[in-house]
Amino acid sequence: MQKETREKFGLLLGLAGVICFSLTLPSTSIAVEYFGTTVVGLGRTVVAAILVAVVLIIRKEKLPSLQQFKSLFIVAFGAVVGFPLLTSWAMESLPVSHGAVELALLPLATAGFAMFRGGEIPSLKFWISSVIGSLAVIMYALHLGFGGLQFADLALLASVLILGLSYAEGGRLAKELGSWQVIAWAIMIGAPFFIIPVGLNVTTEMFYAPIHAWVSFIYLAVVSQFLAYVAWYSGMAMGGIARVSQIQYLQPFLMILFATVFLDESITFFTFVIAVIVVFSVILGKNAPVSKKRSLLEKN
Repeated sequence: MQKETREKFGLLLGLAGVICFSLTLPSTSIAVEYFGTTVVGLGRTVVAAILVAVVLIIRKEKLPSLQQFKSLFIVAFGAVVGFPLLTSWAMESLPVSHGAVELALLPLATAGFAMFRGGEIPSLKFWISSVIGSLAVIMYALHLGFGGLQFADLALLASVLILGLSYAEGGRLAKELGSWQVIAWAIMIGAPFFIIPVGLNVTTEMFYAPIHAWVSFIYLAVVSQFLAYVAWYSGMAMGGIARVSQIQYLQPFLMILFATVFLDESITFFTFVIAVIVVFSVILGKNAPVSKKRSLLEKN
């Protein structure tokens, strides 16, 4: 495949990944009403693990090294445990459009953790953009919470930090382990620990949930938890991390669009303006210059 064709295909895969991720909050909002936080937040990983195990066996993937497993635990903590649980809990009380604005900070959080993990020093421009984006999100949360931050808002902001760390660690590990293999092994690490808590929270009433609830849950397990990551990481590998990652700026607006289409949420002009401010601050932050920390030998 020629370089130009490969890059275009990478951009298409990246776009497919972002579209899939954008449907995560709407699907969570639907599924959690019938299955509860634990089953939706952790059960999706148990189901995804079945698909992942089949793929790993067919491809005869070798086990990661001990050092790689340490990084995989960080990825699993964010992408497999923290983010699904916190967003599932938050979506019980918050509208998807609200969550979309707060999750718009994710690329900035990822960039920040990537800088620190890479031994880089963020510039003043990075910190200014971070403050602008954060203040916009907090102002929006206070506005919708009638003067006070809700616990659900704090859960979403925590999920942004946790997933940002997971993304940064996963991106670093993907260079040596492989793109989609990172989330695949992270799922396999987390799934065994989730079987018992998920089993204890399953009730007979859940089996009579409407079809749209089951479709939402299956989507979360198969697409959001695994296939979306395959498309996203593969897209960045083919099209370049810097280029493909820019597509992520579309995610909050796609979330708001899907919330309007599938959940009949009314989107205010204030919500759209705040989303634009946050995305603009994220773009500034990700493009801000950084400098490397100097070692003792370099200083001497």
